[in-house]
Amino acid sequence: MNTSRRCAARFPDLTRTPEICKNVSTFGQKRWLASSPSEVNLAPATDSSSITSEEINRARTYCLDLLRRSDTPSSLLLPYIPSVARDAYVALRAFNIDVARTADTTSTPTIGAMRLEFQRDAMRKALAGTPPKQPIALLLAAAAQDLQYRSGGKATFSRGWLQRIIDTRQKHLSNAPFPTMASLESYSENTYSTLLYLTLQALPMSSLTADHLASHIGKAAGIAAMLRGLPLIAFLGPSPAHSNQGSFGGDVGTTRRGAVMLPVDIMVEAGVREEDVLRQGASAAGLRDAVFAVATRANDHLITARQMLANIRAGAEAGHDFEHADEEEHVQRSMQKAAATETPAQEIERAFGVFMPALSTQMWLDQLQKCDFDVFNDKLRRTNWKLPFKAYWAYSRRQI
Repeated sequence: MNTSRRCAARFPDLTRTPEICKNVSTFGQKRWLASSPSEVNLAPATDSSSITSEEINRARTYCLDLLRRSDTPSSLLLPYIPSVARDAYVALRAFNIDVARTADTTSTPTIGAMRLEFQRDAMRKALAGTPPKQPIALLLAAAAQDLQYRSGGKATFSRGWLQRIIDTRQKHLSNAPFPTMASLESYSENTYSTLLYLTLQALPMSSLTADHLASHIGKAAGIAAMLRGLPLIAFLGPSPAHSNQGSFGGDVGTTRRGAVMLPVDIMVEAGVREEDVLRQGASAAGLRDAVFAVATRANDHLITARQMLANIRAGAEAGHDFEHADEEEHVQRSMQKAAATETPAQEIERAFGVFMPALSTQMWLDQLQKCDFDVFNDKLRRTNWKLPFKAYWAYSRRQI
């Protein structure tokens, strides 16, 4: 496939007007005060049955610093999350980074699995109200307790969804290539989409409509994150410090070095051989065509999300069925939804900040297109400096 065909109108640009945001630099750094009293009471009869406000503040500072260093886009999008859910957002994103970087900080999948077991235990204790004295677990426990308080005990974080993120990361510790495009989408659903479901729970919100929209956005983000991590995994060398400065929190891990994680069916169709990529990098025959095919799928999910948003705002149905609606967690949320009074359009409006990762994902895909789908281009490793301005513009107009 030649350059002109790859750069055809598969990635339509949103019509944008010049952004003027005098206070965007300070807006992105606004702090919020803890709504908790001097102590947050958790489960009784343990040494960690209460968390002081000082401990929560230290945990919050640690997690915020982790986001700024390792997931810059998520830290820049924090102001668009409703203030009551920001601690939960920060805790969940920090949890995602910590789980994802397990592969970066362990030498073998076996050791990585042992560390993930520790993270499972910390997560379970945090949700039970008896967190270990670890910043992410402390903030997650405080956020879970606050969510129960705000919802009158009706809402809580799904242990199953948090467990799903850890289990999925463990399956990919060895960085075996995805056999099909569908398997890459499943990986993205079980990590990035699930992270958005948990963020919606923090509002709290029980809405299949919001979950459906989050599913498409999460799949796009997960596919793009795999593409962004491809150069780091393809070349042998010292394991780099985990960083997602250029795109998204929690790229695919790097325990197994010297691997090409593009879906095998796409590689076969494009005529790409793994050994050619490992030897020649961006010059490997067919690589850009394969990257284009994968990036197009991510872009298609974002197009679908925007069309859904337009349909819902017009009072119509989403336009297609939610393929994960029959999963246990979503079924439970649909039962909770029965007592809700909001319309789908009102739900989307209240949760709009949760969908903002669609913007950072689209910006990265647009940059990839400008680089002619050369995923090894250094420009793709950096956070787009326009993100704070475009995020303010998009949020004020409720566009993704």
